[in-house]
Amino acid sequence: MENFESWKDLLNPEFYIQMGGFWLILFIVFAETGLFIGFFLPGDSLLFVSGIYAVEIIKETFGSTGSDLLDTTILATSVAIAAIIGNEIGYWFGRKAGPALYKREDSFLFKKKYLFQAHDFFEEHGALAVIMARFLPIVRTFTPIVAGIVKMDKTRFLIDNIIGAFLWSFSLIFAGHYLDALFKTQFDIDLKSHLEMIIIIIVLITTVPIIAKFFFGKKKEEVNDEIDTHG
Repeated sequence: MENFESWKDLLNPEFYIQMGGFWLILFIVFAETGLFIGFFLPGDSLLFVSGIYAVEIIKETFGSTGSDLLDTTILATSVAIAAIIGNEIGYWFGRKAGPALYKREDSFLFKKKYLFQAHDFFEEHGALAVIMARFLPIVRTFTPIVAGIVKMDKTRFLIDNIIGAFLWSFSLIFAGHYLDALFKTQFDIDLKSHLEMIIIIIVLITTVPIIAKFFFGKKKEEVNDEIDTHG
């Protein structure tokens, strides 16, 4: 997997780990909210698979510390920092130029509907949306912008941003690392040999809430519209 072979590689977390390792992982995490282009790239699955490769990633980048825990912590902390910086840039952009996005035409990298979804999510969950959005693909890309647009308090946003980034990074990376170790010792199963299935499971877990909200939310809106019409 050393060379790009097809567009499917872009959806495979292992591709990025093999191609760019530590620094590419950080860039993707940063780009998802800092450059608003990462929503189509693997996010949660990238972190989980990075956790499986944590020791190798840190060893190739800085040299091994000799401790699995420390190597994994370095990776998770670095990812969290990249996520925090990305969110802060998204928030700043929202405060400065966010309203103009509602008038912007759709493109391959930008879909206005995602902005509206993030806005609805933010309105429903308030300040906690910044933390919760970290675990929801697409929504996490646009929530910082919405927070900036509605001029959420800077300090409050920063605190929630830090909490969400560390919870997201540490939970997924440590889960990947220690579940891999657990399956090896207890069941003699190497998760690296089952990455495709793992990625599918993670994608389903993270996207089902969004899909459910889209369909049920749409039905709810239709019911409310019908009530308003006949009311």
